[in-house]
Amino acid sequence: MDLLPRIPSDRQVINAYGDGGFRISGRHWTEPVLVFPGQTLAWGIAGIGDLSVPSLEPAFAMEPAVELLLIGCGPNMIFIDKGLRTEIRARGLVIEALDTGAACRTYNLLMGEGRRVAAALIPV
Repeated sequence: MDLLPRIPSDRQVINAYGDGGFRISGRHWTEPVLVFPGQTLAWGIAGIGDLSVPSLEPAFAMEPAVELLLIGCGPNMIFIDKGLRTEIRARGLVIEALDTGAACRTYNLLMGEGRRVAAALIPV
């Protein structure tokens, strides 16, 4: 029995993280990124303190809709302000805050299962 999912070649896979960046589907990134199954975008924030509803606009606009957005907070998970979490949920997006490493691993797993997942990642 094959335990590894067959991931289509056009999907964005997080190959590595650390040393201030990411390698996603073979491309090196050195800034915060938004990773969707079909594309990776530079995420124009300086750090997790800049997380806001407007900063997540690309995730709200994604088609098909994202069902879960993993927030990679950096080296440590932080709690997202309840008011901000409520605003994001009102726009139809469920978020889960994790440390960046856990967010990368969880994204790959869920994306490999075909889930409509995305990751907003701060480098470590």
